[in-house]
Amino acid sequence: MGDRKQATSSENGGMRVTDTLAFVRGHWQLDRHLTDHRSGAGGRFTGRAVVAPAPPGHAGQPGEWCYTEDGELRFAAHTGPASRRLRYQGRPDGTVAVRFLDGRPFYVLDLRDGWAQAEHGCGRDHYVISHRVLAADLLEEEWRVRGPDKDYRAFTRLARKPLHHPRIHRTMDGNNVT
Repeated sequence: MGDRKQATSSENGGMRVTDTLAFVRGHWQLDRHLTDHRSGAGGRFTGRAVVAPAPPGHAGQPGEWCYTEDGELRFAAHTGPASRRLRYQGRPDGTVAVRFLDGRPFYVLDLRDGWAQAEHGCGRDHYVISHRVLAADLLEEEWRVRGPDKDYRAFTRLARKPLHHPRIHRTMDGNNVT
């Protein structure tokens, strides 16, 4: 279960959390809007994200978690499945070392102040990745990527999915009861 206690709001309006990994782990519904500033094309990715312990036999670090994102991407004329995989390693200070699937470092995620910004150089392109905790079950993420090869913005809203879904039964008169 995630870190759902609100300590205080930070100066940037984000809800502080004590442990970034404890907060992000679990199941999330996500909605991402993409804008390619070069072509003017836009798109949307909808799907789910899961932060879960790495499976047995995983070749990563002990105690590593996997970020798995799956859904459908509609971008310009393209519609099809899309996914992203990252590795998360909780650190003693309450931050998370985010790595690419092959183990290369990506950035450090630190939501303890309720917001975070990290940068990553990828060849000649520059990534600025921002996060803001809006509530115990709501997180925003923005990627702004600029360089000679890319110029786009991806804005994502992640909403935590409940762990248990109550059983809903429909009565003969059409009413729902739990």
